[in-house]
Amino acid sequence: MRELPGKSAAELARENEELRYRLEEAEELIEAVRTGAVDALAIQGAEGPRIFTLEGADHGYRTLIEQMNEGAMLLSEDGTILYGNACLAGWLGRALEEVIGGEFNTFIPLDFQGYWQALLQKSWAEGKGKGELPLRSQDGSLRPLSLSMNVLSFHETPVLAVITTDLSAQEKIRVIQARVIEQNAVIARKNEELTRQQQARQAIERVAAEASRMLEGIPQIAWTTDAHGVTTYLNHRWFDFTGPGNRVELGNQWQEYIFPDDAAASNARWAECLRTGEAFEIEYRFRNQAGEYRWMLGRALPSRDEQGDIVQWIGTFTDIHEHKLALERIDQAQRELQVNNEQLTRANVDLDNFIYTASHDLKAPISNIEGLLQALLLELPAQTGVGADEVSLIMKMMQDSVDRFKRTIEHLTEVTKLQKEHGATAATVDLDRLAHEVRLDLMPLIEAAGATISIAVGTCPTISFSEKNLRSVLYNLLSNALKYRSPDRPAHVLVSCRVEADYAVLRVQDNGLGLNLDHDGRKLFAMFQRLHDHVEGSGIGLYMVKKIVENAGGALKSKAR
Repeated sequence: MRELPGKSAAELARENEELRYRLEEAEELIEAVRTGAVDALAIQGAEGPRIFTLEGADHGYRTLIEQMNEGAMLLSEDGTILYGNACLAGWLGRALEEVIGGEFNTFIPLDFQGYWQALLQKSWAEGKGKGELPLRSQDGSLRPLSLSMNVLSFHETPVLAVITTDLSAQEKIRVIQARVIEQNAVIARKNEELTRQQQARQAIERVAAEASRMLEGIPQIAWTTDAHGVTTYLNHRWFDFTGPGNRVELGNQWQEYIFPDDAAASNARWAECLRTGEAFEIEYRFRNQAGEYRWMLGRALPSRDEQGDIVQWIGTFTDIHEHKLALERIDQAQRELQVNNEQLTRANVDLDNFIYTASHDLKAPISNIEGLLQALLLELPAQTGVGADEVSLIMKMMQDSVDRFKRTIEHLTEVTKLQKEHGATAATVDLDRLAHEVRLDLMPLIEAAGATISIAVGTCPTISFSEKNLRSVLYNLLSNALKYRSPDRPAHVLVSCRVEADYAVLRVQDNGLGLNLDHDGRKLFAMFQRLHDHVEGSGIGLYMVKKIVENAGGALKSKAR
């Protein structure tokens, strides 16, 4: 036998043996496929049909893939499903034999065909790929899937292994996870709120402890209540006040010790403050351990949190019993003073009425006496010789007495008028003009005395005063200065004015006889008081000056030369 070129007989024998083995193997495979012992798929190719199968060695992997909850399949290069597991067939709503051998793109909606082709090409080119697309089941429903693809070699033939995951389940998982996250967030917020509340309580407890320490150190009775007015604290001074045997519940302390007549007003005011948040302040009486009621000034202010809500009230009781009694004594004294003033007012009215009546009723008798004197002078014969001068002197003295009596009555009438003009309306007065007019009125007396009157009121040319009263003041002061002039020197009077603070200071200065203020100061401005008797007068002028100035809110000061 002739050997084939290039191969030896031994090599050809081995090839024959191998072909025989493979033929036997193919016959066994075909028999296994025919009897259903193995899964196989025949694919018609250019060189004839090709059979793809899962070999016995891969049986463990096959069991795993069949039982997994993800879809699994093998695709040929033209997109034919070489293998698919039961999960994938279940998602598509078809029997497994309907799936294997079909075209995968027939299960893809038309809108996703382009995307699928691009993903398929990319995966074959790069050896792996990932994507998401929906598959249409037999009932027409769409199921969103996630695809993970890898190129493998299967019987020396490249295939695309695809693992699909149902995204609808993951969506449910994400919803559940979102709910879990939300619940966890709620729990976290509640935990944070609980932590914050605990910290707030601890802070409040620290503040309360510090407040209690401070309230225990103040001299007043201190107390606190909650936002609703329920007593939560009383410092030790309250129990010192009410006594060591105080066994009353904390919330009933006020009602137990408050004076019964003060309870209604106190409770009403306290309820109003709780409703409005206004500061609490009231005076009421509490019973001490000796059983005596003492006046207390109760005050309280609300304490608010960061949101402005009232969390508690902090208050004090201050003992004002002595102060209250002092005020009552002052009120009593004021009432007595008012009664005395009313009595004095009535007395002044009676005195004014008496002066007015007396001056009016005395005018007629004085006029009668004066008339009788005039008649007596007419009846007396002209006398000469011894005794004539004495009679004439007596008659003159009687006439002078009558004249003085008449002037006194006139002055009393003026004083009465001055009392009634206490509220005379002030006006702007030209002081310089008024002073010159008074000087003209006194000109006969000035010339008789050889006196000079200087007026220097340029610094306050006008003042606010009753013009009639100011004229009377100037007239009396200037006439007094001229009447009580010194015989040793020419009389000189200076009228000046200056402004001090809110007052106009009017000054009348003369070089007359002078005054001894240490001895006569009290009598200077008194009624019917005269310090020099050599000049005729009634002692009313300076008194009237004093009353006019004081009634206008001013004051008089005297200064000796």
